[in-house]
Amino acid sequence: MIYTLTLNPSVDYIVEADEIQLGSLNRSSNETKLPGGKGINVSRVLRSLGVESSATGFIGGFTGKYVEEFLNREGVQTRFVNVEGDTRINVKLKAAAETEINARGPEISTMAMESLKKQIMLLGNGDFLILAGSIPSSMPESIYKEIVQICKKSGAEVIVDAEGDLLKSILDYRPFLIKPNHHELGQLFNKQITSTDEAIFYGKKLVEAGAKNVIVSLAEKGAVYINENEAYKADVPQGEVKSSVGAGDSMVAGFVAQYLKTGDRKEAFRYSVASGSATAFSIGLCTPDKVEQLLLEVKIQKA
Repeated sequence: MIYTLTLNPSVDYIVEADEIQLGSLNRSSNETKLPGGKGINVSRVLRSLGVESSATGFIGGFTGKYVEEFLNREGVQTRFVNVEGDTRINVKLKAAAETEINARGPEISTMAMESLKKQIMLLGNGDFLILAGSIPSSMPESIYKEIVQICKKSGAEVIVDAEGDLLKSILDYRPFLIKPNHHELGQLFNKQITSTDEAIFYGKKLVEAGAKNVIVSLAEKGAVYINENEAYKADVPQGEVKSSVGAGDSMVAGFVAQYLKTGDRKEAFRYSVASGSATAFSIGLCTPDKVEQLLLEVKIQKA
């Protein structure tokens, strides 16, 4: 079974407008409300691709109820820990430029953290836990490492989509997959990554440090995939980027879904790229039809 963990979920309020003028009254042309959070996005894409998962993390208040009910209507199983305070609302402004305002989120108590850890202790061989996104300010920075240690003891595989030191802290535990973008990869090595060749070079260092599989996205320059035995680079399909929200999460979901169906890592990488592109070309997350359409445009070369 696949479990996704979102420590700081949200309701994403997406507002579209022709133009946004600061300090003035602005009127929207369209609004959308969606459950947000990287792990939640992964669960939603997995469900659309026909793969079951269970979403966990912390929710609270009327906004948390909205998130859980929305996911249940889509067929996503949920095992959230309820906390005091409301799940945050993030505002995404879509105009000439894309602007995001992300709220802090509720305080997470020690009791709530222990409840989550007890959930994770129940995972075992054959299970995957996907850790994705930021850590609430009320939680210790070590929480990802603590969770990965629990999975290491239980035999569950771990997938991590996080930044900087959060990623560094778990490499020794041999995560099944990590997916930094080129900016995050550069931050890890204090380098500016500008090409697929550079991404492969430093991606291999992450494999040497413990990661079993690494995907690095480079926006319009494509993506790369590295494991202990091989490396591939892919061109991304051509299209109008409507929103970057959820594109990286869709890449994780696309890879996992296809890998679990076929065991073919190269094809899983192709689905990863198509899924990320399909989301980038949409307002909202990718659909299976859009992913299948873009698969034909994803050209993969051995590196």
